[in-house]
Order: sequence, then C-alpha cells, then structure tokens
Amino acid sequence: MRQRTRKLFGTILLLVWVTFYALIVMAIMHNAVRRFGPIGEPLFYAAAGIAWIPVAMLVIWWMGRPDPEEDEA
Repeated sequence: MRQRTRKLFGTILLLVWVTFYALIVMAIMHNAVRRFGPIGEPLFYAAAGIAWIPVAMLVIWWMGRPDPEEDEA
C-alpha cells in the first residue's frame, strides 16, 4: 500500500477513533459523575484526554512509513 493511500485510510481511521472514543468517555462520565466527586472528575478528564494518544501515535506511525522500494529491471 502506498503512503498516500495509508494517509487517506489513517485520516479516516483517526476521525472515527476520536469520535468513538469521545462518545465512550462521555457515556462513562454521564453514568459515573456523582461517584467521582469534585476532585475525581477533573482527574478522569485529564486521564481520558491523554489515553487516546497512544492509538493515534500508532496510526500516525503507520501512515508515515515510507513506500516500499520497487525494483525496476
């Protein structure tokens, strides 16, 4: 797969991932807002705001790989 195609698929994958992840985090907080308290809520949002980054890093690393060299004889 060429880098140009990987970038297209990766961009779409990142958009879907961030949307899905945000919806999951909102659902968790909607159901658990009273249990976390005034100190736990910002800590949860800080952790949730950082937790999506490793997946995005993997996708971006995959998108940035160079194209394989084609041997032309």
